[in-house]
Amino acid sequence: MQPSTGCKIFLMNWILLIIARLCEVGFTYCLGRAKTAEGLFWWYWISGFLIFTILSMTLLAKVTQTMPIGTVYPVWTGIGAVGTVILGIVVFNEPATFWRLFFITTLIISVVGLKTLS
Repeated sequence: MQPSTGCKIFLMNWILLIIARLCEVGFTYCLGRAKTAEGLFWWYWISGFLIFTILSMTLLAKVTQTMPIGTVYPVWTGIGAVGTVILGIVVFNEPATFWRLFFITTLIISVVGLKTLS
């Protein structure tokens, strides 16, 4: 049995939303690398930052055409925040303190709760 068109659109929107957020993690990574780069390498990282930013915002705008902004924005923000904190801890050696991990966990729970209730 084939999934309905509405189900396909719903699934595609969620995939696009996740890709949009991963693009934001990508632009955060590029920005972090540009912070210590010099010369031509700085331009490479800034170019990556701009490309990921444009992709992220374009995909976000596309998803909001068919999904409620009250669902899209918290999910988009939550995935980006969690991804950026994890990126900072793993790649940029930022501290993984109890409180940081506690609050990022509460953010994840909050986003899941908002999605569940909407």
